[in-house]
Amino acid sequence: MAEREVASDTTPVKSGENIQTQLQEEYLKTLEQLEEGQLIEGKVIQVTSDQVFIDVGYKSEGKIPITEFSEIPNIGDAVSVILIAKENRHGEVIVSKQKADAKLFWKNLRQAFTDKRPVEGTVEKQVKGGFDVHLGAGVHAFLPVSQADIQKIDNPEKILGKKLSFYVERLYSDGKINIVVNRRKCMEDELEKRRNDFFEKTPIGSDVTGTVKSFTSFGAFIDLGGFDGLLHINDMSWGHVTRPKDFVKKGQEINLKVIRIDREEKRINLSLKHYSDDPWVHFEEKYHVNDIVKGKVTKLTDFGAFIELEEGIEGLAHISEFSWVKKIQRPQDLLKPADAVECMILGYDLQAGRVSLGLKQVQDNPWESIEEKYHAGKRIKRKVVKVTNAGAFVELEDGIDGFLHVDDISWTRKAKGQNNLAVGQEIEVMVISVDKENRNVKLGIKQLTDDPWKDFLENNKIGSSVEGEIASVTDFGLFLRVPGGIEGLIHKTNLVENREEDPDEALKKYKVGDKLKAIVLDIQNDKQKVAFSIRDYEKKMQRDEMSRYMAKEEASDSTYTLGAVFKSRNSDNSPDSDTAV
Repeated sequence: MAEREVASDTTPVKSGENIQTQLQEEYLKTLEQLEEGQLIEGKVIQVTSDQVFIDVGYKSEGKIPITEFSEIPNIGDAVSVILIAKENRHGEVIVSKQKADAKLFWKNLRQAFTDKRPVEGTVEKQVKGGFDVHLGAGVHAFLPVSQADIQKIDNPEKILGKKLSFYVERLYSDGKINIVVNRRKCMEDELEKRRNDFFEKTPIGSDVTGTVKSFTSFGAFIDLGGFDGLLHINDMSWGHVTRPKDFVKKGQEINLKVIRIDREEKRINLSLKHYSDDPWVHFEEKYHVNDIVKGKVTKLTDFGAFIELEEGIEGLAHISEFSWVKKIQRPQDLLKPADAVECMILGYDLQAGRVSLGLKQVQDNPWESIEEKYHAGKRIKRKVVKVTNAGAFVELEDGIDGFLHVDDISWTRKAKGQNNLAVGQEIEVMVISVDKENRNVKLGIKQLTDDPWKDFLENNKIGSSVEGEIASVTDFGLFLRVPGGIEGLIHKTNLVENREEDPDEALKKYKVGDKLKAIVLDIQNDKQKVAFSIRDYEKKMQRDEMSRYMAKEEASDSTYTLGAVFKSRNSDNSPDSDTAV
């Protein structure tokens, strides 16, 4: 068979001796084709404790110290070696795996530099400005600290001793070989590849695993393997979330759902709450308008309070819905976070996820029964809670005040509320009217007594004589107070009869408390004003005196004239009146 095989490719031979000669010639011819220093491939045929025997197709096997192997090979493994010598003095083939590894290393390193492919190396130690990296085959490279990681390395020891991937940044020789590697760029490219794979292969709704990296006021960033996704505060729970740290912890590994992907902006939104049903889906099965429900205050604002009915269902109680009767200025005056409250559902919007709540609706509205409790004409005693120039507010009950106007304090005296009443003072008042629609109750003090003007008008007409005392003196006249407390003005021009007499001088003769008689000069019933006159009173007295005198003369049947009357008056006032008859 061997003869036929040889004969098929060579000139036919006629004997076994010729066949042996031909085989030797072919073997020597093959040896002559190989050159010392050439890279060849052999197979492991034997492994001892210190040697590995390699069959390279020569008449003898090559021997390689086992220390040149990073891992002990198996019989049959292919091994690349350098042919050192075809035959030494002992007739042995000399090969070197170490030199083969170095040659292959440099070949691959240059190719990686040209093709911008990553190479592997072990960070062995920290040196000035960076790190020393062993790339293999006894070759070392420099890794600048700025290119050692995507982020600043605060603790260099965390990469020491680690086998990592690098790009060959520079490969040159200035007397000795210098190699500079870049891990940062390699990491960025790998990160970009993983990110692109994520956007291409991850559909919305997928489950992903990530590590909580950092927090912001609006949520937490999740490391998905070198790139981040956002777990927004609103996607942590269907309920109210105030602090992201209450739901996840830094460094925690968590499962999340992908709910939004923006491929152009490279943004990923994640969710925890989507592992459970949206409670709004079942809202109408549990809640209805006008239902009274219990909840917990979660947040207070200037305009009201947010109340959580259950996890994910939160409503707003506007400040106007806090009380039927009290005007609440600040929600904090009535509530605080975490308070348990009862409220009524006033309305809801499923699409917007909103519920309107009322606190006052769970209590009776006191204004509904106000007319029965405080009917017109009712006398009550209550305390003054506020005083103004226009009057005073009087507390009828908690949250409901009635108003006492200054015009309803006295029938006769005009005064400001601040001068007549004080906060905390208990007074008796009468309910004048109740307007529950406008929430207004009018009170009065003067209504507790009869109107003195009515009595005054019944007993006095213009021209009637009155008697009283001076209540006050002003630049333009004086006020006379008559029975019933009614005060009327006597203008200074109505103090004197003689026009030549100075009214201002006449006014100086009077003082508060003086008793006077006067005539009703004018009455303005609609304004409850009255004017008096001393001058007209004196004229009236003169007329009355004249009438009496004339009546006396008629009774004596004597003839008289008007001149006689004045002559008689003058004679009565003369020094000689006693003798002049």
